[in-house]
Amino acid sequence: MAAEEVLQGADHYKSEIERLTRELSETTHEKIQAAEYGLVVLEEKLTLKQQYDELEAEYDGLKQELEQLKEHFRSRATSSSSGIWLRGQLWIWKNGVDGPKVHCSCFLH
Repeated sequence: MAAEEVLQGADHYKSEIERLTRELSETTHEKIQAAEYGLVVLEEKLTLKQQYDELEAEYDGLKQELEQLKEHFRSRATSSSSGIWLRGQLWIWKNGVDGPKVHCSCFLH
């Protein structure tokens, strides 16, 4: 009888070890999946941050360019003819009877 109890106890512990091993394997797999997902999210965040920084820099450049153009147009409002280099092109305008006429000369600066 004692031998049977020992065998039953051993079977119980063996089943318990198998159950715990399966749970550990499942939990480990879930943690790996969560870590992989976290890495994907982090990469996407870094990509979006880089895009944001690039757009912000472009915005700041365009804002500065706009302010320069405003100042240039204010200072040249009374001239009969004037021009400005803008993004590698020469923009020329002339004040005429019908109002200002603008022409873009496609030469690189």
